[in-house]
Amino acid sequence: MSMKVSVLGSGSGGNATVISCASGIYLIDVGLSAKQIVLRLKQMGIDPDTLSGIFLTHEHSDHARGLDVFMRKRDIPVYANALTKEALEWGMKSKIKWKVFLTGQAFDLNGVSVTAFPIQHDAAEPVGFVLESDTAKFGLVTDVGFITRSMRMHLIGLDALFIEANYDEELLEADTKRPWATKQRIASQHGHLSNTQAGEFIAEVGCEKLSCVLLGHLSSDCNNASVATKTIEPLLTSLNVTDLICADQHQPTSWFEFGSKPSLKVALKAPKGELNQADLF
Repeated sequence: MSMKVSVLGSGSGGNATVISCASGIYLIDVGLSAKQIVLRLKQMGIDPDTLSGIFLTHEHSDHARGLDVFMRKRDIPVYANALTKEALEWGMKSKIKWKVFLTGQAFDLNGVSVTAFPIQHDAAEPVGFVLESDTAKFGLVTDVGFITRSMRMHLIGLDALFIEANYDEELLEADTKRPWATKQRIASQHGHLSNTQAGEFIAEVGCEKLSCVLLGHLSSDCNNASVATKTIEPLLTSLNVTDLICADQHQPTSWFEFGSKPSLKVALKAPKGELNQADLF
């Protein structure tokens, strides 16, 4: 069975992605207001009350601000690791049905394998996600300061990828709205990926199956869809990407469907000795 994905909104004003797969329909992050989440799900033909679950990448407000209100009248499981749960649950009024996972350890949801892998960002325990069935594999990584070994290991053999392309280096340097310290943070190892970094990484891990790339978290001041596409598209000439889409802050993308052939399983060789989380960066 194929999967399909739509980015409901992406940017500093809020992030949320919806993915439909064999085991149900899931949200990844709830960074928009609860009202906007409901409106945009309905725009995509989804009743918000029928969601099978919510996955959280990290606790920052642009990825989780709508969670409390959205869950007031809903009994939907929320999947997060322990430190993200701890960072979010203080002061929440909703009684959330938390499903705590271990970062780096896959769990099964009715035949769909979900893995949350560690990334580098200034949050409690930030992660990216891979959802994989027998016929489709989707990866999502956002708010990541630099390319880690963990990302390289997990985002191989994808049919579709959501990845941040936050800023253009020249536009960031020329930006007069942000102080120098903020620019340094954005470009640091705990900040965000530039267009060039994102494009080079896609080219590195992409395979012949990768047909859809969704670019997200574009800065409203230091990037735009035209610049991001112009930078990244030439880096992907060796791949078979048919859809290179920049997600918008204010409206959902179309549905993108992918996965019909058996998913490419790539053998990952660990270094000698036990592989621990420290090895992944």
